[in-house]
Amino acid sequence: MNTEERQLSDLLHRLTPEPPRRVSVEDIAFRLANQAGNTRAGHRQPRPRRSPRRFGGRGLVPALAALSVVAVAGLSAGVAVLASHHNSPPTSAGGGQPTTSSPGFVTSSVPSTPATVSTGPAIGPEAISGAPWGAELIDHHTFTQDSLVSADGSLYAIAPGSLARIDPSSGVVAEVPVSGSVPGPPVVVGHTVWVVSYHPGGVVDLQGFDASTLAQVASWTVDAIGALSSTPEGVLAAGPDGTLFAAAGVTVVAVDPSNGSVARRYFVDAGVANSVAVSPNGTTLYVGTGSFKLVSFSVAGGEVNGESTMDLGGTGGNLVATSGGVWGTVGVGMSEWTWFAPHGDLSRAARVTQGAGGGLASVPSQSGGRIWIGGGQTLVCADPSTGQVLASATLPTDHGTLEYFSSAAVAGGRAYAYYQDEQAQRSGIVEMTLPAACAG
Repeated sequence: MNTEERQLSDLLHRLTPEPPRRVSVEDIAFRLANQAGNTRAGHRQPRPRRSPRRFGGRGLVPALAALSVVAVAGLSAGVAVLASHHNSPPTSAGGGQPTTSSPGFVTSSVPSTPATVSTGPAIGPEAISGAPWGAELIDHHTFTQDSLVSADGSLYAIAPGSLARIDPSSGVVAEVPVSGSVPGPPVVVGHTVWVVSYHPGGVVDLQGFDASTLAQVASWTVDAIGALSSTPEGVLAAGPDGTLFAAAGVTVVAVDPSNGSVARRYFVDAGVANSVAVSPNGTTLYVGTGSFKLVSFSVAGGEVNGESTMDLGGTGGNLVATSGGVWGTVGVGMSEWTWFAPHGDLSRAARVTQGAGGGLASVPSQSGGRIWIGGGQTLVCADPSTGQVLASATLPTDHGTLEYFSSAAVAGGRAYAYYQDEQAQRSGIVEMTLPAACAG
């Protein structure tokens, strides 16, 4: 028995006295009812999330609704089909079964036809009084505050109920519906944009979209072990080889995006995984729990390399791994701030920026060879290897109300950020001149 099998065996013994067996309708009914009971009895209550705002506040995570045994039994035919899927995992590219290390398999439900994409009109650049780095508004769409990323000259963001592609040269925005997405930015691997969604019953969906057309090209479903995080903050990441890593209960799954096979599960004894990141060289997986603990794993072997704790109260997440260490957030209630931990050691973590407050997201992102941190007070770029702040700009106010700039994304030698001014009821993507100190 190898290390991974031993970890699974120990976990299964903790969860149930019976040995693993084939999935049946009764098994699924019991599992869903048990999870519902756990939700009602004794689970840690999540910290208040930023409520949805008219202009892009970070939305509530869809609640994992409790399902009863009666309801599952009433839908036995549908459950039987699901059980059949899970007992017949897809074959790998080489013709064999995909490697799985848990009772949860991967299934595929790729749409047979491309999704309809709606396109919004572009606008002329609009100046923003007092904005940093010559920022100008190039569109009027609403996006999730911490979701903007760039790849191959395009920008991508999560909008309420959809994935958006923004053309930075014209400001044109195209969108495709996405259901159940959780907080965090999309992940681009090759020519595919990936979005993760959580669903009742411990189901994790990985949906892939063509980076140019936004047609859905892949959909992999993974079963979690244990309850999904109630405070997910960046639960999807990609390694340098393109492998996807997704938080799935008390495990993180490594998924091959080309065929959906699960290469490995990493078991998190420290608690429920709510954030993941992979080192630039692809050797180390960092997993955060909301308490806040940071666990590092060997990607190749699956063993735990280290664990450290930040005893500052509040929930942590939004991990970003760089050559110098790990970046993330921690906060209480409606305010969180960004920290940098050299070599992933939280005992050495230092605060980089002050929390934004007021429900405004202040999270780190990596783009153009720099770390960017937005918020409701400053917009910052920092050195990813040392944590040193290279440039900082004070954000403007509108009649005493803070204007918001998200963490920046770099494309075509320019910097972009999501902007909102609630006083003026104005929001969208802004284009900025990249400061010389922030050119990677």
